[in-house]
Amino acid sequence: MKIAVIGAGAMGGSFVEGLLKSETFKPSDITVADPTEAKLEKYAQLGASVTTSNTAAADGPDIVSIVVKPWIVGSVLTEIKDILDYQSQMLIIVAAGVSVEQIKGWLDKKGKVLPFFLVIPNIAIAQKASTTFIVPTGATEAQTKTIKGIFDELGISFITEERQLGAGTTLASCGIAYAMRFIRASIEGGVELGFKADMAQEIVQQTVKGAVEVLQASRLHPEAAIDLVTTPGGVTIKGLNEMEHAGFTSAVIRGLKAGLQ
Repeated sequence: MKIAVIGAGAMGGSFVEGLLKSETFKPSDITVADPTEAKLEKYAQLGASVTTSNTAAADGPDIVSIVVKPWIVGSVLTEIKDILDYQSQMLIIVAAGVSVEQIKGWLDKKGKVLPFFLVIPNIAIAQKASTTFIVPTGATEAQTKTIKGIFDELGISFITEERQLGAGTTLASCGIAYAMRFIRASIEGGVELGFKADMAQEIVQQTVKGAVEVLQASRLHPEAAIDLVTTPGGVTIKGLNEMEHAGFTSAVIRGLKAGLQ
């Protein structure tokens, strides 16, 4: 199976990095297209095929992925539409805010549209740790299974409806930035507590990783897991209550909801 990725920006590049680490694709199965040659050099060095031509990238692979800014999606699809094989190829489109109906309009060829998937991952896909949302359109069960399998290897994925993509974007794609902001704040707190910045960062990163792994392994609700480490009158509950007095939970929820607007 061969795949092309059109767009080697932050998200496109992260997607390619994940694919290059995957078992599904060999480097020679991957083609990366971008108008900026400098962005392509590292992928060429890792064994992927590279090109500055979108039409060349779209000609032949089993899967063509469009990973560009939302306002560029239409022009890219218009450019490659006549190259795409509507009988044998599948299309992945990674772009927040682009609708299924818009994509259908750009792809329409005498009433026909090839199977496509509107996909929202996050940048952790480079480390095979993405949370990805997938909206299949015109795809068979087998085709959907193939695409989901790719993204499951690059993290976890959810087949969902288009109406849920906005919520998925703010919870997982914007959410990764929110999690990093918490990590940054904790590092700054660690410095104030007397640790050097690099040591504080290592401590906080491992602590957050440990919290995630405990929840994944135990499948406990976070509040139940918190109860395991809070003792009556102890320092943990005092710290948690101070955070809540400052509006911690409310601030997180308000941030998530703001990202949905």
